[in-house]
Amino acid sequence: MSYTLIIAEKPSAAERIAKALDENGKPEVYEENGVRYYKATRDKTKLVIVPAIGHLFSVSQKGGGWTYPVFNVEWVATYRVNKRASNTKHFIDLISKLAKDADSFISATDFDIEGSQIAYNILKYACGTESLSKAKRMKFSALTKDELVNAYYSLSQTLDWGLIEAGRARHEIDWIYGINLSRALMTSLKNVAGKYHTLSTGRVQGPTLSFIARREREIKSFVPKPYWTISAQAEINGGLYVLQYEKGKILTKSEAEKVVEECSGQVGIITDVSSSERTLSPPPPFDISSLQSEAYSLFGYTPSRTMAIAERLYLAALISYPRTGSQKFPPSIDLLSILRQLREHERYTRIVECILSRGKLSPTEGKKEDPAHPPIHPTGTLPEEKLSPEEEKLFDLIVRRFLAVFGPPSIRESIKVTIAVSSHIFHLRGMKTKVAGWQEAYEPYVRTEEIEIPPVREGEQVKIVNVNLEEKYTAPPPRYNPNSLLKLMEANQIGTKATRADIIETLYERRYITGRQIEITDLGLSVINVLSAYCPRVLSVDLTRELEEAMNQIESQKKTRQEVIVDAIEKLTPILEDFKRKEKEIGEALREALFKIQQKQFSLGKCPLCGGELKIIRSRKSRKRFVGCLNYWSGTCNFSAPLPQAGILEPTGKTCPNCGFPTLLVRRPRRRPQELCVNWQKCQGAK
Repeated sequence: MSYTLIIAEKPSAAERIAKALDENGKPEVYEENGVRYYKATRDKTKLVIVPAIGHLFSVSQKGGGWTYPVFNVEWVATYRVNKRASNTKHFIDLISKLAKDADSFISATDFDIEGSQIAYNILKYACGTESLSKAKRMKFSALTKDELVNAYYSLSQTLDWGLIEAGRARHEIDWIYGINLSRALMTSLKNVAGKYHTLSTGRVQGPTLSFIARREREIKSFVPKPYWTISAQAEINGGLYVLQYEKGKILTKSEAEKVVEECSGQVGIITDVSSSERTLSPPPPFDISSLQSEAYSLFGYTPSRTMAIAERLYLAALISYPRTGSQKFPPSIDLLSILRQLREHERYTRIVECILSRGKLSPTEGKKEDPAHPPIHPTGTLPEEKLSPEEEKLFDLIVRRFLAVFGPPSIRESIKVTIAVSSHIFHLRGMKTKVAGWQEAYEPYVRTEEIEIPPVREGEQVKIVNVNLEEKYTAPPPRYNPNSLLKLMEANQIGTKATRADIIETLYERRYITGRQIEITDLGLSVINVLSAYCPRVLSVDLTRELEEAMNQIESQKKTRQEVIVDAIEKLTPILEDFKRKEKEIGEALREALFKIQQKQFSLGKCPLCGGELKIIRSRKSRKRFVGCLNYWSGTCNFSAPLPQAGILEPTGKTCPNCGFPTLLVRRPRRRPQELCVNWQKCQGAK
């Protein structure tokens, strides 16, 4: 019996689509090799809904060899090029089997570049090229029943070719740049050192790392300069209040000391009391960048962690599609219905009723617009299962931001009291919220300070209790954190809203950067120094931006995929030719840098037991890493201790306060770094 084969991007999405489209809401469930698929009926049409698990097909080199340049690419099953993706074979096999009896196909993956390309590859390589002409497209921004049913009845009659071609081009160009530049680095090193060391760079990775290296140079070359600040304490109406001197910074100590001398023990006179009001409009709804920024600021979640949590909330049908750049609600979003559903959640009942009591809904919107998806917003669906603590936090943040956009403006009042002390001017400042407005809905996440001051009048005298002089130094520019680095990438138009967080995560995994306040490692700095000296074009923001713009033109169908790929290869070719000419110099520079790095990375310091040197050692037999004392070989010390086998290990340069042994930082993807005493098995403090 023939049927329509519907392809979903993830197993949980397939289940929701099946339940939404089945007329009884109870599709038949089948399983083959651990992969669940569903059979449903709608309007007498038989539907089979099958999931993918992300990218089932990947770019690979066409033909063998491990050299560069290489420009011949092909798409192959992901399990053939990635051992960790072995389970994708079961999905491909099942889809291929189900496609044989299908007479039509529907792409029901996420409506973006990645989702469209995932479905295209599945149709072409698992279902057969002829399936492409029989395929239609479901477009939805949330996995709720109503939206999925509407999407089914509003099918696009063809696939979204602009997104597909842009996605193919992006993957192929990223692969071509990444594989060639990385092989060029590793080949240069191998030819000199005689062995491989994993190194990588790419068209977005290189410029991003260059930003961090430039900031590190600015910090290290910064020369702090001294300055002085003055504050005073005044007794007003029986209370003590801090006054700030009108000059924020005083550049000479003698001038500052003179102010202190002239004001100490004096009586001040209030010469002016002024107030002003500031109206704060509600914030716009979240797009992915602002959500990542707010979650980092409030909860400390990295952009990649926020994306992963938001993806889970989306798949649970609790929020709309998170990878959006929009801050504008299209007319198709039933805002009133969402509010009414949220009212059923006791946490939001009072706020929603207040919004509805005001009548017409007029949400605040931002400037950004994404034709594919609306801003991130709750769907109105309430959690069916208990959320994890991090899911609960992000869900509440998204709901409250959504509610806040319907609120009236907030009004803040600032009060400035001017006090003359001798011939000098000090200020007492107060701040308070007069009208909460939208902040009432967003209250747990509002960062405003309430500073109460006593009632005062002009001409009133105040006693100066003490005058404080503080020496300070100018500070270097701050290090980037994952959030500020993501914003910098966005401002420079490199990467996409869906890939920037992953690029930052890759830099951590490559051991090029470390820490929440991002520092470039010796390895990262060595790679940047080599590329800057011999192939600076690799680090060019302009080159990366040009390629991004070209790929956007594919999406809008102003350029073809072939044109953009040819142009990208033409830009890359002279860079690789430079590499070829300078391979020996590049290899020598890398070998010297890596030798110093390895000496530093594997040495942990002195052994508290014998004074020998502790090092991270990898067993030749088991290939497991452990800590050992080098005096073992002379028979004078037998200290050794196992280490975690997963994650990146970084010496901290510190010792354990309990036992005196060195400590390590253990970094694992998407987890908080863990500081570990190398003597953890016996150290009482570690337990």
